[in-house]
Amino acid sequence: MQRIEDYTPFVGQPTVDDLRRLAERLRGKVVQHVNSTAVGGGVAEILNRMVPLLNDIGVDARWDLIKGGEQFFDVTKKFHNALQGREEEVTERDLEIFLDTSERNIREVDVHGDVMFIHDPQPIALVRRKNQNKWIWRCHIDVSNPVRKVWRFLREYMVKYDAAVFSAPGFSHKLPVRQFLIAPSIDPLSDKNRDLPPEIIDDVLTKYDIPKDKPIITQVSRFDRFKDPVGVIKAYTLVKRYIPCRLILAGGTADDDPEGLKVLEEVREHAGQDPDIHVLLLPQNDIEVNALQRASDVIVQKSLSEGFGLTVAEALWKGKAVVASNVGGIPLQITHKYSGLLCHSIEGAAFFIKQLLNSPDYALKLGQNGREHIKQNFLLTRHLRDYLLVFLSLFHRGDIVYL
Repeated sequence: MQRIEDYTPFVGQPTVDDLRRLAERLRGKVVQHVNSTAVGGGVAEILNRMVPLLNDIGVDARWDLIKGGEQFFDVTKKFHNALQGREEEVTERDLEIFLDTSERNIREVDVHGDVMFIHDPQPIALVRRKNQNKWIWRCHIDVSNPVRKVWRFLREYMVKYDAAVFSAPGFSHKLPVRQFLIAPSIDPLSDKNRDLPPEIIDDVLTKYDIPKDKPIITQVSRFDRFKDPVGVIKAYTLVKRYIPCRLILAGGTADDDPEGLKVLEEVREHAGQDPDIHVLLLPQNDIEVNALQRASDVIVQKSLSEGFGLTVAEALWKGKAVVASNVGGIPLQITHKYSGLLCHSIEGAAFFIKQLLNSPDYALKLGQNGREHIKQNFLLTRHLRDYLLVFLSLFHRGDIVYL
C-alpha cells in the first residue's frame, strides 16, 4: 500500500507535512477522476499512483471510466491526432458517433464528485452534468497547433468547465476559464522507477534474447506514429554505420488507441531481418520496462509531438543519457547539453547518439544532471501538491495561476 511517508527520503519531511496540511483543507470533499482507460499510456499510469496517495493523505479521491466501442475510439483517436496537428478527415458521421456515445456516458456515469477531474477529449462532454460542483478539464497532449475544426468542436465543451489544465505554456489557448500549467510526474517508488538489482536486469535481457555484446539504444513508448518509431530505426541505421550497436523498441498499446497494432506492424516491417533490432510488444510489466531502460546506454524519445513524455523523466531518473526531440513538454525536462540532448531530425538524433556512445563520461554527466533535475521538479509529490492547490483554488475567486 502506498504511503506518503515513504517519499520522505526523496523530498524531505517538510514537503510531506505540507501535503497533509493542504489535504486537510479539502476534508469532506470528493475528487472524482474520469478518463477512458485503466491501462496503457501516461494518464492511467499517473492515476494508478496518484489516487491511492490522495486517499492516504485524507482526500476522498475516486477514479471512474467512461465506456466506448470501437467506432467511438476510432473517432477519439482522430481527435487526438488532430489536436496534435495532424490533418484528419473528421466527418459529420464521426461527430455523431462521438455525441451518441457521450450521451450514453452522460446518462450512465455516476457523477458524484465535488471536484470532477476530466482527462483528455474522450470524456469531455460529461461536463453537461455540471451543477454546483467544480469541473476541471485536464489536457495531457500537445495542443500547440491543433486542427481548427476539431479544436472548435471540443472548445464548446471546454468553455463550460471551471478550469483547464495544460502541461506546458505553449499548449495554452485563449479560453474564458481559468488555466493552470502543471507538468506530469513520475513515481520514484513505482515498479517502473525503483532501483533494481543487476540479476533482474540480466533476467529480462535473457528473456527477450538481448545480448550485452554491443551498446544498447532504447526507445520505450506506445506504438504510435507520433512517437516516430520508424524514425528511430532510421537514426539507428545511421549510427550503426560507425558504431556496432543494438536497438530496442519496446512498448504496448492502449485500450483507447485502435492504431497501435497497425503501427507495430509498420515498425516490424521497417526492422526487417536485422538481428540487432528488438521490437518488443510488452505486457503491462513495469519491472521489465525499468530493466530495459537500466540496461541501455542511450535512451531515445524521438517524438513528433509530445504532451510531456514521461519516458524521458523515467530515463533521466535512472541517470541515463537521453536524446529526445525538441517538442512539446520534452524541453521542460531536458536542458540541451546539460541534462540531455535535444534533436530536430533523424540525422540530428543519430549524431547525438554517436556522440554519447563515443563519450561515456559525457553521457554519465548528462545522466547525473538529468536525475537531479527530475528530483527537483518532476516527482509525484510535486504533482500532488499542484493538484491540491488547484482543487482549493476552485472554491476561491482568482485569476490565472501558474504552478
